[in-house]
Amino acid sequence: MTVVGPFGLSVRDQALEADVQAGLAAVEEGLLEATKSEVPFITGAAQHLVRAGGKRFRPLLVMLAAQFGDPYAPGVVPSAVVVELTHLATLYHDDVMDEAAVRRGVDSANTRWGNSVAVLTGDFLFARASQILADLGPEAVRVQALAFERLVTGQILETAGPTDGRDPVEHYLDVLGGKTGSLVAVSCRFGAMMSGADETVVDVLTQYGERLGVAFQLADDYLDIASDSHESGKTPGTDLREGIATLPVLRLRERAARLGLPEDIALCELLDSDLSDDARHAEALAALRAHPALEQARRDTVRYAEEARAALAPLRECDAKAALIELCDAVVHRTG
Repeated sequence: MTVVGPFGLSVRDQALEADVQAGLAAVEEGLLEATKSEVPFITGAAQHLVRAGGKRFRPLLVMLAAQFGDPYAPGVVPSAVVVELTHLATLYHDDVMDEAAVRRGVDSANTRWGNSVAVLTGDFLFARASQILADLGPEAVRVQALAFERLVTGQILETAGPTDGRDPVEHYLDVLGGKTGSLVAVSCRFGAMMSGADETVVDVLTQYGERLGVAFQLADDYLDIASDSHESGKTPGTDLREGIATLPVLRLRERAARLGLPEDIALCELLDSDLSDDARHAEALAALRAHPALEQARRDTVRYAEEARAALAPLRECDAKAALIELCDAVVHRTG
C-alpha cells in the first residue's frame, strides 16, 4: 500500500499507483507548458501559483475516474490540465476579490503585481485552458462551458447574498455547489469521458464529484475554525476576520433565531463586530470552537461525503473505486 496524491491517499494496487503517479507528473509538465508565454513577465506571473504547488485534487480525480475506461487515452492528461488551469485562474481572481495577501505560502499575485495584473493573468490561464479544450472536441468545450457558467453563477450568488425569504444555509450550499462542486464534478466527468467509459459510469462519477466538491469546501470551512496553524499551515479564523459567513456561522445564526438563547445572540453580535482586533478575534474564535454550531457544520460535511460515497454504489468493485471511497473520508478528516 503506497501513499499518493493529496490527503495521504493510500493505493493498494501497484499498477494503479503507477498510472496515477505518471498521470500527475504529466499534468505538472502540462501546466508548466501551458503557462509559458513569449513574454517572460507573463510566464512568471502565470506560473506563480503553479510553482507554489497545491494538492492537485482535481487532476487526481481525473486520473482515478479514467481508470473506468482507458487511463492512457490521449485526452485524459490534457483534460486534467484544463481543470487545474481553470481552478488556478479562479484563485487569481478570488485573491483580488478577497484582497488576499498570501496564497499557498507565497505572496498572492495581486500583492506582488497589483490587481490588474492578477485579473489579467487569470484571464490568460482561462485562454490557455480554452486552447487545450478546443483540441478535445466540442463535447468537452460544452461540458467545461456549462461548469464554468455554474462556477461564476455561484460566485455571483455569494456576492449578492440570499434573496428575501431564502434560507441562508440553503443559499450557501447552492453557492458551494456552483463555486466548488461544479469543477470537481467536471474533473470526474472528464476523466471518465476521455477514457471512453460508459455513459452511465460518466454520470455516476459526475454525481460523486459534485457531492465530494461540496464536502471539500465544507471541510475547509470547518478547518478555518477548528484547526490550529501548526496542523493546517494556515491562519485559523481567516474567514471570521474577513467577515465571511461560512457554514459554522450560518448554523449559529440559524440556532440563535430558532432558540433565542442569550449566549447565542451574544456570540452572533460578537461575530458581526469588528474582528480586526486580535483580542476580539481570538475571543470569537474560541467561542465558536466551543459552540454546537461547529459540530453541526461537521455533520453537514460528513453528510455530503457520505452522499458522495453512496453515489459510487453502481460502479464495479476495483482499486480505483476503493481509492475514490477513501477520498470521501480523507477530505472530511484532513488537517490542511
